[in-house]
Amino acid sequence: MKTNTKSESVFVTAPASARVAGGFGAVADTITAEQSLRRCVLTNLLWEDNFYESGVSIAAEIARLVPLVPAATVRDIAIEARSLQKLRHVPLFLAREMARLATHRHEVATTLAQVIQRPDELTEFLAIYWKDNKNAPLSNQVKKGLATAFTKFNEYSLGKYNQDKDVKLRDVLFLCHAKPLNKEQEAVWKKLIDGTLATPDTWEVELSASKDKKASWERLLSEKRLQVLAFIRNLRNMTEAGVDKNLVRNYFLTVNPERALPFNFLSAAEHAPAYTAQIEELMFRCLASYPKLKGKTVFIVDVSGSMQAGLSDRGTMTRLGAAAALAALMREVCEQPVIYATAGSDHLRKHATREVGASRGFALMEAIKKELHALGGGGIFLCQATKFVENLEKDAARLLVLSDSQDCDYEANPNKAATFGTYNYLFDVAAHTKGVGYKKFVHIDGWSEHVIDYIYAYEQLGFQGQG
Repeated sequence: MKTNTKSESVFVTAPASARVAGGFGAVADTITAEQSLRRCVLTNLLWEDNFYESGVSIAAEIARLVPLVPAATVRDIAIEARSLQKLRHVPLFLAREMARLATHRHEVATTLAQVIQRPDELTEFLAIYWKDNKNAPLSNQVKKGLATAFTKFNEYSLGKYNQDKDVKLRDVLFLCHAKPLNKEQEAVWKKLIDGTLATPDTWEVELSASKDKKASWERLLSEKRLQVLAFIRNLRNMTEAGVDKNLVRNYFLTVNPERALPFNFLSAAEHAPAYTAQIEELMFRCLASYPKLKGKTVFIVDVSGSMQAGLSDRGTMTRLGAAAALAALMREVCEQPVIYATAGSDHLRKHATREVGASRGFALMEAIKKELHALGGGGIFLCQATKFVENLEKDAARLLVLSDSQDCDYEANPNKAATFGTYNYLFDVAAHTKGVGYKKFVHIDGWSEHVIDYIYAYEQLGFQGQG
């Protein structure tokens, strides 16, 4: 989420008295303020830009909780969110809320110095700081934290993020009165003030200035200047430019995949089918770096007729495509994955559920999709399906149901569906809103490419099925 833009953006808040609610409108079990704050921050792994929990803005809930948690703990949560969970906006928002409080502001400088890891986060913080009051003066702690953070950045990074926004990098420099570490940095800051920073030597700049796209792409590949996201997102462009395919295939062997998100690979395979095998292997290398979810993980994937509907009017992915993709990706980070598909007969009001074969990757996605008609194509019967699987997988550590929640069992309320194992998740991939409810299932409305990080972090924090 960007608050620092050319025109004013919206950062939604809600009454400070709002509290975290559980799924289906029920109030969640009582947990401590620190646990609540950690969970609120954690949910932003899924949707940092726009997250609601039972109609309550996550921003308002965080603002409500910060005063209830010791300053040093809030500081640690913010640093953890930025360093371990790779969140950018939420740690800055935590620092802003700390700066409002006499009991917390002494930790603001330390927090800002550590959570600001890119130059544009300097300006983003000030945009958040002034969101409610554009005339609010900067406290000494804020100035100190910004000044310390400013010294981290060299001419290349400052030039890359020196953008024409409402708050500019030179504004931050003037306001925080940062002191350069040496003469070289002093000269760079003078260039920033004068508007004479060197144009960053990035692949985007080179390519935009080139008339021979094929030669430019091949030079960038030969010089190994493309990181993984730039590489896989431009495979189609390279193909259209006629880049040597052997050069592209060899690049797959050397590029570091760890900065890509799993869904980036699925998108790349869709747009550059000639490199499907290489993309899949790179995806496996990426997922191999993730920590494993311990024990047996059981997936139940809804393959009912309603799962053929599209996720939105703007894209081609179906609900079933999203569910199959989530299952295929998460299978790779599970110690013992077992995958079932379920549908049934609307006429007989009976489920049909069976295990999908031991394939993986894109083949597993296709195998799941093929179960659509093989299992009847009727609606999902959640209670029947979970009871059936529970009898087969009593030693499961966690259950993940991937569905659009269009239950067709008129006699059994979905709330009565069996849960087993320590953790039980239900992902509603069709949801038009985004939220997390903690009740019988950890019920996640919407889906996100960060879901692997979310589940791992959720379990590491020690939350159980009902939160």
